[in-house]
Amino acid sequence: MKRWTLIFIGCLLAAFGVVILKHSDLVTGGTAGLSLSIAYLSHLPFSFVFFLINIPFYLFSMLRMGLSFTVTTMLSVTMLSLLTGIDTWLPAFSIPYWAGAIAGGFVIGIGLSLLFKNSASLGGSNILALFLQKRYGFDPGKTNFVFDLMVVLTSLYTIGFIKGFFSVLSIAVTSRVISYYKNGYATKKPAVKKEFVLTRQASLSK
Repeated sequence: MKRWTLIFIGCLLAAFGVVILKHSDLVTGGTAGLSLSIAYLSHLPFSFVFFLINIPFYLFSMLRMGLSFTVTTMLSVTMLSLLTGIDTWLPAFSIPYWAGAIAGGFVIGIGLSLLFKNSASLGGSNILALFLQKRYGFDPGKTNFVFDLMVVLTSLYTIGFIKGFFSVLSIAVTSRVISYYKNGYATKKPAVKKEFVLTRQASLSK
């Protein structure tokens, strides 16, 4: 129950970050960024586009990451789609580019970090980032940034250079947050293990 509560909070934070970016007229990376770009062009709801785009990635996840991770990811994507759908009921408002880039990127980074820590993702490049971390030990924050940057660069013709710049700033903030928490988890584990070993040695010496 605790794990699913954290996954829900992660989805809620990511959805909040996406709404911030949307009202700043900015895009993010991965399938969420593609979905925002398509939503801008087609005027379709982001939640609907985001859910459809993620479908092809589920097959890769099933083959490479396993059934449990795939099901959790599908449920997380569905939750995010439903949560961002609430935006249609909100009054119209706008957020300055710089504020939206920093706040949106930070909140999405926290949300993704919670999901990654609890063996979940939001599909797309998230799946690839976690797969590369699992197989080769790559930093998921940096991997996400590379894929997200490619998506933002392909979206420049729809949002323009200025918005593109702040969109890159947003994914840089997200990447930094993910890398920070990933490194934090990595540095905490050895300390716990060392403490356990010392305690174990002390008990054996008695």
